[in-house]
Amino acid sequence: MISDTRLVYRLLVAVDVERYSARSAMEQLRAQTDLRQVLDDAASHAGLDRALWHKQVRGDGELAVLPPEVDVPGVVGSFVQGLETAMADLNDARVGQPSLRLRLALHHGTLAPGPFGPIGDAPIVVSRLLDAGPVRKALADRQHGDLGLVISDTLFHDIVRTGFCSLAPADFEPIRVTVKGTSYRGHVRAPRMVTADATVVALAPRRFGGQRT
Repeated sequence: MISDTRLVYRLLVAVDVERYSARSAMEQLRAQTDLRQVLDDAASHAGLDRALWHKQVRGDGELAVLPPEVDVPGVVGSFVQGLETAMADLNDARVGQPSLRLRLALHHGTLAPGPFGPIGDAPIVVSRLLDAGPVRKALADRQHGDLGLVISDTLFHDIVRTGFCSLAPADFEPIRVTVKGTSYRGHVRAPRMVTADATVVALAPRRFGGQRT
């Protein structure tokens, strides 16, 4: 019953494969298989069971709502690090084939279950940030790194800026995008070159364009 629906706070993870539609059908199948592998590996690195995630899957990505008991500061940093390492491992083994390059958006906010997926502000915010032009540009302009990361403004200030998360606040640049008359604020981190042993080789200069906060 609709009257029984409760509004809750959850951590959301949204991910999208870059240039998915430009791939052949066989390459799309490989990209989907690779995406599932790196997400599973990243979740395992963060101590998470992806079987407990509520997932909305589309061909080139996924929107996932994590369980209520997750440690948000720990998971945010650990999951990102795990995803970078998993992608480095995978792409190192894909010599001569298209690399898996991803955009990743994270947000912690309110939602409720609906018959076709989660409803509320949080799914909209994380989806708008994932598709934001500055995030796409950050990944497209920096071919030495394979993960474009954007974190919502509230998650950045509540978790990253506090120092309780392993992500460095100084690595991010604030952005603001407007979609259908509504503004969304986030913080973008430049794609980094990460080796299979999780060593950061390079950090590209910031400045991703778009509206500044």
